[in-house]
Amino acid sequence: MPPRSLEIFDLPIIHRYRDEALVLDSKRALTRGNPLGAATFLAHLDPTQRIYTGITDNEASDPLLGCIIQDESESFAHLIYLAPASQLEAHADLPALIEHLSAQCGNWGAHHVVAEIDERDVLFQTLRRSGFAIYTRQRIWDLSEIEISANSENRWRKKGDVDLSAIQNLQRQIVPPMLQQIEVFAKKSTGQICQADELLAYVDVTYGARGIFLRPLIHPNTDDVGEKMVNLLENLAIRRGRPVYLCVRTHQAWLETILEEMGASRGPRQAVMVKHLVGVIREEKTVPRNADTAWANPAATISKTTTKQSNG
Repeated sequence: MPPRSLEIFDLPIIHRYRDEALVLDSKRALTRGNPLGAATFLAHLDPTQRIYTGITDNEASDPLLGCIIQDESESFAHLIYLAPASQLEAHADLPALIEHLSAQCGNWGAHHVVAEIDERDVLFQTLRRSGFAIYTRQRIWDLSEIEISANSENRWRKKGDVDLSAIQNLQRQIVPPMLQQIEVFAKKSTGQICQADELLAYVDVTYGARGIFLRPLIHPNTDDVGEKMVNLLENLAIRRGRPVYLCVRTHQAWLETILEEMGASRGPRQAVMVKHLVGVIREEKTVPRNADTAWANPAATISKTTTKQSNG
């Protein structure tokens, strides 16, 4: 049988696999904890959330689980986890489950599915065969053990609506165009700005019960980056002893030397993989002989363009 949606009677399977999830969404895992925990399941009951769990239904083998999520403000979805990790490599139903989840993302109107994985993981090649390609790489740094003082003057301020244009401009300067479709700094997100005459440093902040996750947009011309980052840690609101993580992608790899000097702990390098869900199919349409060609672009084929969902 083809994969299907998770049902209430499948709950014992979630409990059985609770320690066997292969995590593919670092931010969600580090801020919310085990993706097979109660919080993720309860999120399915929230009608405002786009979250979906698929399950394989084959009596000849143990079932597989996979979960996807999409923020309503983003044009892409994220593959949260696959489980159980111990059976993924050899399981014949895994490609079908990935395609099932991808189709659901397409039903939401997502253009891409994103997954983050260690390139040494056995599932890396499976994702490639399922249509995922490497867009960039990243490393998660743990800033929790960096020494900070308690009474430093705050050099950062909370982002406001008036800052959105400046943040978008900074993003265009730093993030490669191909990545801008999957690296979004949404209006509703929480963030901190360090600004003098112009905006050169912005850090997106995600708070969760298990940790705090930072995504930096820092221009290479920014002075005293290490001092500014320590100052941010000293003045993070409602930290409450939670660990703090910072995600550095390839286009900001110059930050890694500074983080090492600060005393941050590096995590393994991950591949950020993307699967395209929307393909543009061009259907040629003949133009009548007497058509007014004044509006035609002579450098382009005159065609009728339709957009269809595809899984590859």
